[in-house]
Amino acid sequence: MNKITNHMPTAELQALDAAHHMHPFTANHELAEKGVRVITRANGVRLTDSEGREILDAMAGLWCVNIGYGRDELAEVAHRQMKELPYYNTFFMSTHVPAIALADKLAELAPGDLNHVFFASGGSEANDTNIRLVRRYWDLMGKPDKKVIISRKNAYHGTSVGSASLGGMQGMHAQGGLPIPDVVHINQPYWYLEGGEMSPEEFGIARARELEAKIDELGEGRVAAFIAEPIQGAGGVIVPPESYWPEVSRICAERDILLIVDEVITGFGRTGNWFGSQTYDLKPDIMTIAKGLSSGYAPIGGSLVSDKVADVIGREEFTHGYTYSGHPVAAAVALENLRIIEEEKIVDHVRDEAAPYLAEKWHQLADHPFVGETKIVGMMASLALTADKSVRKPFEAPAGTVGYMVRERCFANNLIMRHVGDRMVISPPLVMTKSDIDDLFERAVKSLDEGYANVKAAGLLKTAG
Repeated sequence: MNKITNHMPTAELQALDAAHHMHPFTANHELAEKGVRVITRANGVRLTDSEGREILDAMAGLWCVNIGYGRDELAEVAHRQMKELPYYNTFFMSTHVPAIALADKLAELAPGDLNHVFFASGGSEANDTNIRLVRRYWDLMGKPDKKVIISRKNAYHGTSVGSASLGGMQGMHAQGGLPIPDVVHINQPYWYLEGGEMSPEEFGIARARELEAKIDELGEGRVAAFIAEPIQGAGGVIVPPESYWPEVSRICAERDILLIVDEVITGFGRTGNWFGSQTYDLKPDIMTIAKGLSSGYAPIGGSLVSDKVADVIGREEFTHGYTYSGHPVAAAVALENLRIIEEEKIVDHVRDEAAPYLAEKWHQLADHPFVGETKIVGMMASLALTADKSVRKPFEAPAGTVGYMVRERCFANNLIMRHVGDRMVISPPLVMTKSDIDDLFERAVKSLDEGYANVKAAGLLKTAG
């Protein structure tokens, strides 16, 4: 029997990785020269690497390990399901118990009339599904010209051709001729760097009304849907002004535009509610889910679909699907994950204990000379690095230069805190205790102090003119 263990020295593992493994979002030749960090174990909110270093994971893997690492219950459920029914598809008029049970549970948990789910293996696949769903919906409604989907610049909706087109990241669009036709983008509600002299409230309304202006430009008869994250996660944890979402909701309702809310990051307790749509009082026609659905223990995602949309889609064959839609092992793991979140009252823990304490600590970082802004909702937070706290301006150096230098100090201090441009972001496991948060805060302060010193010594502590 093959057994995968950490039986080699780190250098040998790094060499094998460099020889054969192509990493996502990575310059692989550069990584090979530097040497990859090899993670071997994890428990709770901490990782262990091949050198025995303990690392505090303030990103919950990739925004996903909501219940923390090392939950034996999920491994046991996967084992049982593999022995009973390791795989069967949901094509050919067939189904299986885990898919049925998970769909039922999601309909119970989801807000509004999101009573249907089309399963996928992750968020990228689910957002590709959403493109097909909204265009097919309007076809069946006798409006085949309603094909355009409006998204936002700096949004993140996945990395497949369709989902990366929905996203608004220029670096991704530059590779591969994206976006695909009939996907357009409006500006993001990022007040700190883009708000100018407007108040946050004025700016939120102005950015929301760009949606209305784009609909008018394109023609309401051509626009199918608007897609957005409640809070832009991978774009830098951009929290919209309070005025933004009510105005967007009004526009979608008045203009007969479907609203797709991408909850891949914000779902399953991250914002202090089960879903970010509840935090912002949104009523999506379609909701994208993944990540926290299984806490990353198994690959699964999906599109939660409203009664209105599902009833129309169900009139005829929907020629779409994936080999692993509703995979029985992934579905069983997701069900157990949801049971743990519910029975251990993890959403209550976030809302009542962890998030308020994290916010108290996080906002203290606003006093640091390197920090221009702190933002937090639930258990996702960001801070803007700055060369001058008196102005809301970027660094003179290319975007991300300073953020990367701080991230390197975080890694050196065994803290996983990500940089997005020159914003530092966290999205830790929801099960963090106050003691864990204290540890996170101490490592963050140390990393900011060291990063500030390095940036200053390098002569990069300059604001763009």
